[in-house]
Amino acid sequence: MEHFEDNETDTGLRNVNELADFFTITVLKRDVFSETHLGFFADDRESRVIRRIVTTSPWWSRPLAWYLAKREIRSLKKLEGIKGVPQLIAVDRQGLYRSWTEGTPLHLARPDTPEFYRSAHKILRNLRRLGITHNDLAKPQNWLMAPGGQAGLIDFQLASIHKGRGRLYQYFAYEDFRHLIKQKNNFAPDLITSTEQRILKRRSWPSNLWLATSKKVYNFFTRTIFNWSDGEGTEDRLQVYGPQIRKLLTENTSIHDIALSLYSLPAKGVGLYAFVETDRLDEKTIRTLLHGHKIELIQPVQTLPRHRDGSIREDVLQLIAMNQMTELDNLLAREPELINIVKPIAAKRLNFSDRQISKTEKK
Repeated sequence: MEHFEDNETDTGLRNVNELADFFTITVLKRDVFSETHLGFFADDRESRVIRRIVTTSPWWSRPLAWYLAKREIRSLKKLEGIKGVPQLIAVDRQGLYRSWTEGTPLHLARPDTPEFYRSAHKILRNLRRLGITHNDLAKPQNWLMAPGGQAGLIDFQLASIHKGRGRLYQYFAYEDFRHLIKQKNNFAPDLITSTEQRILKRRSWPSNLWLATSKKVYNFFTRTIFNWSDGEGTEDRLQVYGPQIRKLLTENTSIHDIALSLYSLPAKGVGLYAFVETDRLDEKTIRTLLHGHKIELIQPVQTLPRHRDGSIREDVLQLIAMNQMTELDNLLAREPELINIVKPIAAKRLNFSDRQISKTEKK
């Protein structure tokens, strides 16, 4: 399967031959199934567009990559005009174009207002009306909080379109709803109703069976083989190893300063990401100074971003380390004086995964 072919009428899509040139601003995500680029068309530089390129996947994962892309394409076609979800723009032999959904991922926005969850429920009701289930709402990064406080929903690669309302549909629809309530319980427990509390306690039997039998196999393939993950924990490596690593590196006079951040490893736990301020040393040379201490990612930088008092902007570097480019863009819009320093660092970042660090991983 080398490209997407569909006999359905694409009346709502633009002809790819008539699209203006697409320019990439940044790569948001890269894995064995696709690359996701944020950019714009040459004839509309103000409107942001997502370009998912499936043909960047290796040969061995490409059939599955196109299978996932086709699920997203068909779901987005059916969701045309629905508020709060991406709108499909065009499909070509390399992948797809869709609208950019502005917002902050749930785990960072931490919404605690009834308005957000009412709008999220409305999105799920619209999906249900069309016979669509999302099937991946356990991941908080698939929910966004828009600047106006409303919910947005992205990433439809695992979505299903159901022709009927049978048991399979009812199960997936129930799980979508239950996972939204779980997110609500995480970030706004005071808003949970008694009915929602009962739903949280009542896991469906397929979910119990999945947890008991198949989840470990799924985690092995997604985290180890396919470089995907959802997140579980390990120790705080910053606290345990950070001071000694900092001491070893700053003893070298060519290193002016260092900032350490955490990011999520594909398989399990967290890795260390070192931003090393130096104008002479490359990554390989810096590693020789560690004397056996392990740092997964080392990025030499000319200048580290700082507060006015000279302290390092660890919040900015953490966003780069965790590949949170949307949040970084929002921050730079508020603090444009950082752009000249931060943009070159972000452009050369070493982590392109969107996996998040869970609370247990930070402990």
